[in-house]
Amino acid sequence: MLKQYQEAIENSNIVSKTDVNGIITFVNDEFCKISGYTKDELLGKNHNIVRHPDVPASKFKLLWKTIKSKQIYKTTVKNRAKDGSTFYVNTTVIPILDEKGDIEEFIAIRYDVTQEIFYKHSLEKKEKELEELNKELEKRVEAKTKELKELNETLEMRVKEEIKKNEEKQKVMFWQSRFASLGEMLANIAHQWRQPLTELSLTLFSLKKAALNNKEDEVTLLYSESKELIQNMSNTIENFSNFFKPDKEKQQFMLHESIEEALHILKRVLKKDMIQVKTSYQDVSVLGITNEFTQVIVNLLKNSRDAFVENGVLIREIYISVIRESNYAKVIVEDNAGGIKEKERYKIFEPYFTTKHNSQGTGLGLFMSKMICEKGFNGSLDVSSKKGTTTFIISIPLEGINEK
Repeated sequence: MLKQYQEAIENSNIVSKTDVNGIITFVNDEFCKISGYTKDELLGKNHNIVRHPDVPASKFKLLWKTIKSKQIYKTTVKNRAKDGSTFYVNTTVIPILDEKGDIEEFIAIRYDVTQEIFYKHSLEKKEKELEELNKELEKRVEAKTKELKELNETLEMRVKEEIKKNEEKQKVMFWQSRFASLGEMLANIAHQWRQPLTELSLTLFSLKKAALNNKEDEVTLLYSESKELIQNMSNTIENFSNFFKPDKEKQQFMLHESIEEALHILKRVLKKDMIQVKTSYQDVSVLGITNEFTQVIVNLLKNSRDAFVENGVLIREIYISVIRESNYAKVIVEDNAGGIKEKERYKIFEPYFTTKHNSQGTGLGLFMSKMICEKGFNGSLDVSSKKGTTTFIISIPLEGINEK
């Protein structure tokens, strides 16, 4: 039975013996296989034949101090094979005593952990890269936050100027609504980040788990997903900062591009709430401010999303189409979120009217959207509702628009 135990150990582990001076007296086939040396090349040689030059001498001093005091020594050792390659082994060195209790020889039992060490180093490298990416992202967030504050200050100055120039109630309310929208957008940044931060945490956990299980392909895939999540979070900050740049110069822009920008801003919200958006576009361009039109679409999509959630609709669909009709560009946004009550349909564009709880809405979103369509594009924003559906229609004249 002892012979069988010995064979079992030798066939499943890397085994060597040395005398009290560290001269090799026995090696098994596994030792030869991992080191690249033959038995003839190893027997009679000092065990430091496989010592790696990177390993400090202090480690070997500790080894000899431990085993010469008749204690077992355990560690992970970095060795060098005959061809110069590196391999790692978990090593247990056991002093063998004679009948008098003196050390007769040392036996070392090892097993190969080279792949695990390489995976560990690879994971540490990737974690360092992710840490650097996070630091860079923090810097960008800080910079963009500063930029948003500056934009906010710019908006405050513009509000004061407009109030001085025109005390009309509509103008004052319009700019008040812009501030409300800015507050909602800033809140949306935090909302947009919650899901990707959760995904990033889960991905990093899976990354570490995959590395420990030596799944190199999965490690690479999860690493790429982590970088993509971080980039998307960075893009979110970029999108929101660009959204409120105080650039009032009117330009020709394609309606479908502005709509796609709104869908991109709300992409994660729509995905999280399982809302399917179907689009159909004709190529139509209008003169105006693309960010303001994007803001109108964002307001309409957010209202649809809130209605889906409030009414508990399971199959959630939004249809957006752009068509050219006579001398008008028309944008149609339709949802199946339950429709609008007849008594509320005539009030939804009034300022401060809302069907939501006060903590969820200000009642300025649709009022502001209507103002943008009328004042910014000389157009109109209308609504109809039937059989559980709500349809908003934006009409913008294509000739002689925005002459003011």
